[in-house]
Amino acid sequence: MPVSQATLDEIALSRAEYEAIVDRIGREPGDLELGLFGALWSEHCGYKHTKPLLRRLPGESNRLLVAPGAENAGVIDIGDGLAVAMKIESHNHPSAVEPFQGAATGVGGIVRDIFAMGARPIALLDSLRFGQPRDDAHIQYLVHGVVGGISWYGNCIGIPNVGGETWFDESYAGNPLVNAMCVGLIENGRIVSATAKHPGDLLVLVGADTGRDGIHGASGLASRTFEEQAEMRSAVQVGNPFLEKVLIEACLEAIKIPGVNGMQDCGAAGLTSAAIEMAERSGMALRIDVSDVPRRENEMTPYEVMLSESQERMLLAVEARAVGSVTALFEKWDLDATVIGEFHTGSDVEIFDGDDQVSATPIEPLTGAPEYSFNAPKPAWLAELQSADPAAAGVPDISASDALLKMLASPNIASKRAVFRQYDHHVQTNTVVEPGGDAAVLRLKGTERGIAVSTDCNGRLCYLDPRIGAQVAVAEACRNLACVGAEPLALTDGLNFGDPETEAVQYQLTECIEGIRSAATAFGIPVVSGNASLYNESAGKAIYPTPIIGALGLLEDVTRHTTISFKQEGDLIMLLGRTEPWDSAGGLSGSEFNSLIHGEASGQPVIDLDLEVRVQELCRHAVRAGLVNSAHDCSDGGLAVTVAESAITGGTGAKVDAALPDRWDAALFGEGQSRIVVSLAPENVAQMESMASELGVPVVRLGIVGGSSITFGEASVDLSVATDTWEHGFERATGG
Repeated sequence: MPVSQATLDEIALSRAEYEAIVDRIGREPGDLELGLFGALWSEHCGYKHTKPLLRRLPGESNRLLVAPGAENAGVIDIGDGLAVAMKIESHNHPSAVEPFQGAATGVGGIVRDIFAMGARPIALLDSLRFGQPRDDAHIQYLVHGVVGGISWYGNCIGIPNVGGETWFDESYAGNPLVNAMCVGLIENGRIVSATAKHPGDLLVLVGADTGRDGIHGASGLASRTFEEQAEMRSAVQVGNPFLEKVLIEACLEAIKIPGVNGMQDCGAAGLTSAAIEMAERSGMALRIDVSDVPRRENEMTPYEVMLSESQERMLLAVEARAVGSVTALFEKWDLDATVIGEFHTGSDVEIFDGDDQVSATPIEPLTGAPEYSFNAPKPAWLAELQSADPAAAGVPDISASDALLKMLASPNIASKRAVFRQYDHHVQTNTVVEPGGDAAVLRLKGTERGIAVSTDCNGRLCYLDPRIGAQVAVAEACRNLACVGAEPLALTDGLNFGDPETEAVQYQLTECIEGIRSAATAFGIPVVSGNASLYNESAGKAIYPTPIIGALGLLEDVTRHTTISFKQEGDLIMLLGRTEPWDSAGGLSGSEFNSLIHGEASGQPVIDLDLEVRVQELCRHAVRAGLVNSAHDCSDGGLAVTVAESAITGGTGAKVDAALPDRWDAALFGEGQSRIVVSLAPENVAQMESMASELGVPVVRLGIVGGSSITFGEASVDLSVATDTWEHGFERATGG
């Protein structure tokens, strides 16, 4: 008889989807089959609301070695026989329920995606969003739990956490975002595919035993509200970083064994997604015997075994002749390696429990989740927000000096040292530029070169204009790379949105992806991997649309880089890019200043992608030519905050000579795009101006490095006061 609505709700399938399943397989599905469909047709696995949109993203590059979406992560050729695997992924809903383990297992999952490609993980980044923390014990609990989980897991597995961002807004109060990015290094072209090669290849499960971790989450959690998640999650995923560490080493050693043909991470939906998608990629049928799966709990049903999301597990496709060698290798690392299935010719996945066949289903409908297209109109409320003038409130009743100190104390702007000091960012001894700047830089041992990595997104701008906001996210991620002298090579995206069944979120999704597409095209780089996390909302209110962008860049000479800090008294301070009047074109729209001082987010963000590309090219050329001693992206907090951060981190004051205009709020704190603040020796200014003229980039001399204060015209703040405010603002806001 037809399944009940309560059951469909539990596994997050609509009635129409259930009827499509019946039509495709020609019968009513069994209980286990229904669980398989619920998992594989979920948003997290099936991407049914985003796949048509994601196909619009640019995915071509002469450096691209793996097509976007074809494997666990994107892979970029960086020369010298080296390639980089990269991906960003979210663990939002588990982190909302249990922040420490949710964040920890998020790190473990993205690391497995990377070494599943045959890459040694060399760096982690994190991009976090929370509600406003001040005087909110629950938000502070989430912050400390998430940071603690990331620190615990990453430090234990010996992968440096080198960068990221932490941002606060009330839209994330009930639904925090925890996005983790990992990059790994592949040597000698040894890329591993998540496929079997021959009929008769055996499916080998390695790593941890299987328990009842997150079984409900495998099929339905990503489509539940925060309140529903707390009620339905019967078991929280628990990580074991020490096991993952040896699993990394064992798997990277195993892929060198002749006859080990493929490798896949057991992530979302556990064995269901990992094994069945592996068979689908291989163009073969698969037989699994769940009775062979090592378990840590008694009396688990086939449903529970197939849908468990127990951590630290991988699947290998192994020829029969190699099973003994593989088993011996994993025994050496004190890990289980168990044959649980076999690939063969055909088109079905058959699941056995010993001698009993409990399910037999064609693979094509299982992996062929429906795809939904939409053409939602622009919401009327958004047009009203965009038409509002963020400068209409007038100059606030506060001095420019006091405003600067208030901005520096904001948890969105204040130093995140309280976060990244908990992370080991020098393990593996490759880190050249540490967290706290615009982008991290890592050397590539055995070469003169290095890579730079960054993450970026301003959800407030994406809320005000999803297309422009997404363009800004790409531009800022790449601008971070330019500030250290790196050429952008590739992007990965973490798409965090609300309920895709509402027109407002459909509009946001469509426009954000179009913004990413147009910006990536302007920079001439592909989007090589990513993740979509939808249904991020609480009490019927969606988060800001938050398409987090991870960017990878290359430095031909890793010693030719710079940082954000002013280095030398007497250096001149220059602004590259928009300069009139220290530009604020669209700058107060969605700015931190308007949010902090006026308590509002309104206006129309603006970006000129052509100018943005040229500004970044100028900065890269200047860094590589050794012309500049510092470079800092002008973004959150505007020009005043950018100069102040360079002064504070450099331990020296700065004086901007120009008189403040009447609208000093827009001039100092407007967040107009396409701007970089640099410092350089006076003898290099003429060459910089000549280079800027050739590229058609406006530049202006702002002032000079030195002294014991940070001064803008008649506004001045003592350097020591600014330093204390900025360095401890985050801790004061988050309760330590």
